[in-house]
Amino acid sequence: MLQSLSARLLVLTVFFVMLSEVLIYVPSVARFRMTYLEDRLAAGHLATMALEASGGRALPQDLTNRLLAEVRAHAVLLHRRAGMVEMLDSPHPPPPQWTVDLRHPTVTGAIIGSIRTLFSHGNPAFRVLGPAPMERTATIELLLDQRPLRRAMWDFGKRIFELSVVISVITAALVFISLHWLLVRPMRRITESMTLFREDPEDASRRIAAGGRLDEIGRAERELAMLQETVRQALGQRARLAALGTAVGKINHDLRNILATARLVSEGLSASAAPEVRRLAPRLVEAIDRAIALCTQTLDFSREGAPPFAPSRFALAPLVEEIAAGLAIPGNGPAIASAIPKDLVVKADRDQLHRVLLNLVKNAVEAGAHELAFSSSRQDKAVAIDIADDGPGLPPRARDNLFRPFSGSARPGGSGLGLAIARELMRAHGGDLVLIDSTAEGTVFRLTLPAPAEISRASASRS
Repeated sequence: MLQSLSARLLVLTVFFVMLSEVLIYVPSVARFRMTYLEDRLAAGHLATMALEASGGRALPQDLTNRLLAEVRAHAVLLHRRAGMVEMLDSPHPPPPQWTVDLRHPTVTGAIIGSIRTLFSHGNPAFRVLGPAPMERTATIELLLDQRPLRRAMWDFGKRIFELSVVISVITAALVFISLHWLLVRPMRRITESMTLFREDPEDASRRIAAGGRLDEIGRAERELAMLQETVRQALGQRARLAALGTAVGKINHDLRNILATARLVSEGLSASAAPEVRRLAPRLVEAIDRAIALCTQTLDFSREGAPPFAPSRFALAPLVEEIAAGLAIPGNGPAIASAIPKDLVVKADRDQLHRVLLNLVKNAVEAGAHELAFSSSRQDKAVAIDIADDGPGLPPRARDNLFRPFSGSARPGGSGLGLAIARELMRAHGGDLVLIDSTAEGTVFRLTLPAPAEISRASASRS
């Protein structure tokens, strides 16, 4: 039962209310004891007025006993400033065991006295001193039994306990109903929605319907609804990509044969005697090569897991020079400037890093860039490589979906897989690929790689 949040709230509410009642019980009992003794003093003062009415003559013992019974005392003495004492006493009063002085009461003394009275035994007599209620210059002295006082205090404590139980139950019920309606019930609804969503995340009907509450519960419902929708879309996209990968893998063999046949036919057309055919043949070969590249990229992206990772230490500057030499076309090639230090050594998979850099350079050239600049810097436990171009910059749609497959291409007909695969390769190294800036004056991408010592540890943990 206590595994339920509602039950725990109910038990805790009852416990804390009872604890608060216990904390006020001792002061309450101490105050009750003070009130009881003050009432006895007032009754004793009234009893002494019978002496004044007698004109100083002694009262009959029978009348004295009746007055003392009303006061519940063995003796009553009225002390005045002039030294006059008026007294009512029983024939054989018991000796007092201690004195309670109410002329200068203190909270500590009242609490200690009440505890001592509650847990005492027997019926010893004690003396009470206090100011006369209707004659402040006089002092009343009483000789009382302790048993009636102790019984009255226990009766008062019992009433306090019963009242505390009633208050605790009512308070706990109200708090329980309020918390159950405002907190537990919505939390249970959220939990049930999460459980149903876990059983079938792709079922749109299992998404929680967020209410209009403006508090934390309402915000949690809305955030959960957004999270469930995001996960559902991601799972759907993942399923589509998995199906795409499977389909592409199955038709890859036949597609390559078809493309190989088409390429052979295209090469034959380039030797045709017709000038128009020879002129169109290179374009056909180029289109077939693009189809082969797209097929290869799709296969690479749909493959489960990261590509094989074979890091090695090598100088970065020769790799950049190799990429620049591969793109050098007399009269039409881009101008590539490198500020990479000759002594900068990185540890990475050289083929994968070559692929990433070549992809960025080709994207820049295809976007219209004529000048590219490579630079590097050392950051905290990392090496940063910046690739800047003078192209027209990326359109807003491309920037918003830059690393999303099939969505982030900046040119018509592009698949958007190149940057997605490049980022995946960099993250497999323990680094990243990010866009630093893209304006009408150019675009800057940054690659980060762990320092050689850091990537060595990452490679060791991966193996």
